[in-house]
Amino acid sequence: MKHMTAKFAATAVIVAFAGEAAATEWNASLWGKRRAFTEHVEKLAELVSEKTGGEFTINISYGGLSKNRENLDGISIGAFEMAQFCAGYHRDKNRAITVLELPFLGVETLDQEVAVSHAVYDHPAVIDEMAQWNAKIIMTSPMPQYNIVGTGEPRDTLAKMEGMRVRATGGLGEAFKAVGAVPTSVTATEAFQAMESGVVDTVAFAQHAHLSFGTINEADWWTANLNPGTVNCPVVVNTDALDALSDEHRAALESSIPEAIDHYLANYADLLERWDGVLSEKGVQKVEISGDVLDEFRAKAAAPARDAWIADMSAQGLPAQELYDLVTSTLEKAKMSN
Repeated sequence: MKHMTAKFAATAVIVAFAGEAAATEWNASLWGKRRAFTEHVEKLAELVSEKTGGEFTINISYGGLSKNRENLDGISIGAFEMAQFCAGYHRDKNRAITVLELPFLGVETLDQEVAVSHAVYDHPAVIDEMAQWNAKIIMTSPMPQYNIVGTGEPRDTLAKMEGMRVRATGGLGEAFKAVGAVPTSVTATEAFQAMESGVVDTVAFAQHAHLSFGTINEADWWTANLNPGTVNCPVVVNTDALDALSDEHRAALESSIPEAIDHYLANYADLLERWDGVLSEKGVQKVEISGDVLDEFRAKAAAPARDAWIADMSAQGLPAQELYDLVTSTLEKAKMSN
């Protein structure tokens, strides 16, 4: 009996260690606070844990692991296993995906944004560039077209945008520069202070960010239909950590991505439905830009930005025209399917 008891005890220890070895714990580096922009990462963590019976957990940190401009660097050295970043924060590190930040691409819905983003992420040039950072993009963070909030008189003509100091990153910043504004690329977490202190007159964000970072609380007005473009913010994983996953845990992760995106889209739709109520509650004027002004803005910003981007990226050895054509063809298909 003593022998059998010892044998069972040894077996229990082995099983316990095996169970411990099978457990996987990842850290994900985000910033700000939980909001519509991060709901797919939250849902992904929830689904992965459910599907593995708690053996695969993703711990989400809002700023505790890295600064938002340094998330890709942290991924590259394995400081954490998952992160979110925005292409406009460091365009030189993720040149290929900046095609998605060109102004006036014509994306009209979040579903279309998902389609064009994931098509670009799957392009070999993007995969190769991310590999230099030991990273793999697993999903986008689809955002609607940006619009600006500001104080004082609404900037509803190009003449009024002349000299406007606007928080706008990436291709959006270039678009505003094309009409005489002065863009600055302070991070999302710095935008409220920049607006409050007068460093900027206006801030370009999607709706959730105006709420989350408080810029709507400083605003007198919001442009409802300027829609110059958006920023692209992927979620990436460290490739070594991804390769180290068991087949079961990798399957749980990959199968949860579409579900996480669907949850994000549904959650964002709820926010957009509430948006007019938010403006009314906070006393913010909803400004409609005239069609003539939009046409003028598009003419000054869209083609010049596209041509400059293609020339610049081609000179750096990237298949720029191919990437741009991929965006337009994918967008056309997405619109037809709708």
